[in-house]
Amino acid sequence: MMAAKVRIPRLIDRLPTVRGAYEERAPLSRLTWFRAGGPAEVLFEPEDAEDLARFLADREADIPLTMVGVGSNLLVRDGGVPGVVVRLGGAFAGIEAEGTEIKAGAAAMDVHVAARARDAGIAGLEFLKGVPGTIGGALRMNAGAYEAEIKDVVASVEALDAAGRVHVLGAAELGFGYRRCAVPEDWIFIAALLRGRPGKRADIAGRMKAIQAARADSQPLGARTGGSTFTNPPGMKAWELIERAGCRGLRRGGAMVSEKHCNFLVNTGKATAADLEGLGEEVRRRVFAATGVKLEWEIRRIGVAAAINLEEARP
Repeated sequence: MMAAKVRIPRLIDRLPTVRGAYEERAPLSRLTWFRAGGPAEVLFEPEDAEDLARFLADREADIPLTMVGVGSNLLVRDGGVPGVVVRLGGAFAGIEAEGTEIKAGAAAMDVHVAARARDAGIAGLEFLKGVPGTIGGALRMNAGAYEAEIKDVVASVEALDAAGRVHVLGAAELGFGYRRCAVPEDWIFIAALLRGRPGKRADIAGRMKAIQAARADSQPLGARTGGSTFTNPPGMKAWELIERAGCRGLRRGGAMVSEKHCNFLVNTGKATAADLEGLGEEVRRRVFAATGVKLEWEIRRIGVAAAINLEEARP
């Protein structure tokens, strides 16, 4: 007699009641700039900060939680992401200006924050024009471009811890370093107070225009890419090491090292996440062989390989 098959409970049936939306097996490829990768076991888009806080407080502790933004610097592996993936929506995208300060929600796009600062005559935030993604992502990785980083303009942040409690942290408490911060990974940023300085709108607009032109000249804008692939080693440029190793234009499946900027990987049309990650690892191998330098990933990689079942991947 054959043993009865054990039914694995659906994760969504174990989740707290929320005012926001749950979606099972939500395709994350639609959310990432690479346009590749597998689904979320469950995608949760909270209605507002209170809804998110209640979800965190009521969630069972063994359910994995992953936070994503607009997917500008994210690679989701082809098997998808076990557990709950949280993505903040419009309720977290507000931008307000007062004096020389900007209050921005974590889902506010960096470029929109730069534009609002320009319109309010607040200088010092122009670099955000060159940072793809959201304020929440910028905080998590201390994003920067054109000689400035988010740490240079942060006055304070609001975040929810894993139990849904609200914390207000000053800049000194964030532990910013190169492409990192010291805030626990399971905390979720919900807003930030950014501080600039008085400036003339025309001057600010001119600097933003120059940044946009520089990006257009040097980066594969419009391509399916994830931004800078590797962090710069101390005193070096990742792209120069990649160039020296002969990797410009290197291909694997549908993935390619950009001909325009070789620290960018590009989905040429039908790349899998495995193609992209495998190409990145091959670049790392060749750079180490040619220069002795071990490149570190800047792109955040999440999820499991295609052959792994999402439900079985959960703890």
